[in-house]
Amino acid sequence: MKASRLMAILMLLQTQGRATAPAPAERLEVSVRTILRDMDELSAAGVPLYADRGRAGGWRLMEGWTTDLTGFTEAEARAVALAGVPSAALQLGLGGGTTAVAWGKLVAALGPSARAGAGQVAERLYVDPIDWYRAAETPRFLPELADAVWRARRVTGRYQSWTRQERKTLEPLGLVLKAGAWYLVARRAGQAELRTYRAANFEQLRVHEDEGFRRPRRFDLAAHWRAATARFEAERQPLRARVRLSGRAREWLRNARTPFEPVLPEGLPADAAQDCCEGWLAIESIDHGVRALLALGGEAEVLGPPALRQAVRAQVAALARVYAAGAAGRG
Repeated sequence: MKASRLMAILMLLQTQGRATAPAPAERLEVSVRTILRDMDELSAAGVPLYADRGRAGGWRLMEGWTTDLTGFTEAEARAVALAGVPSAALQLGLGGGTTAVAWGKLVAALGPSARAGAGQVAERLYVDPIDWYRAAETPRFLPELADAVWRARRVTGRYQSWTRQERKTLEPLGLVLKAGAWYLVARRAGQAELRTYRAANFEQLRVHEDEGFRRPRRFDLAAHWRAATARFEAERQPLRARVRLSGRAREWLRNARTPFEPVLPEGLPADAAQDCCEGWLAIESIDHGVRALLALGGEAEVLGPPALRQAVRAQVAALARVYAAGAAGRG
C-alpha cells in the first residue's frame, strides 16, 4: 500500500507539475502528515523534489525529470476501466489508492496535449449509474464475487430467489451493474446454461481457491446481457393494454421512460403520433396493469382488454368505499 501511495504521488507531480500536500492527501485518503513523510522518503530515494514556499508554492519535480514507471498491475488496469464509475470501483474493492495510482500512470504515459484532454474528461464528465429515487445497492459479497470472476474460481453460496432459498455452486463469468444493482452471470458447475443472479441475494458465499474452471470460448458478456435482458422483458410483459391518455399522462410516461405505442386513426400521417391519445402499453399481468394505470389517475382510461377494464373499475370502487368510510369516521 505504501509503495502504491508513493507511486501515486510521483505520478501526480509528473502530470500536474506541482502539488501541495493537502491535494494528494485528499485523493489518497490519508493525512497531510503522511504525505509529508512520503515526500521525504521520495527525496531520500533520489527523486529530485523541490519545495517552494509561499501562496503559489508546493512540491515539484526538477524540470525535465520523468519516470517510466507506468506499467499497470492487474488491479490498476481494472480500476482504469472503471475510472468513469467511481462508485462501482469502490464497491468492487478497486477504489482509493488503486484507482489514483492507475489514473496517474495512464496520464503520465500521455503527451502534454493528450494529458490536457484526459484532465478535461475527469473535470467535465461524471457517470451516475443510480436511477432517480433509488438508493445504491451494495451487495455483501460483491468483492468476493468480483475476485472469483477475475480469477475464474468456482463459488458456493446460499442464494435467496423470489420463490425459495437454495445452495448453489457456480462458475461466475461476469458482473453487470444495471440501474444501481449488481448482477452475476454464471453457470451451474458442470452445466452449459447461463443464468443471472442478483448479487445482493447471496446470503453466504465461499470462493473455492483450489477449484478453477475454463471460461467458454468467445463468450461476450455484453452481447449475452443484451440478449438476456431483451428475452426477460419480452417474457415479463406478454400482455398489452389499449388505453386512452391525456397529454399529462403522455408526459408522465415519457418522464418515466415507459414505452407507449400510439395507434393512429386511418388517414393520419405518421408525424401525428405525438398528438395521438390512444395506443398500447405493455403489462406483465392484469394485476400489474391495474397498479400501473391507477397511478395515472383520471388521466388514463382503459379500453381493453375487458378483464383489465373490469379490474380497474373494481379497484376504483374499492377505493371509493375506503375513502367514503374514512370521511364518515372522521365526521
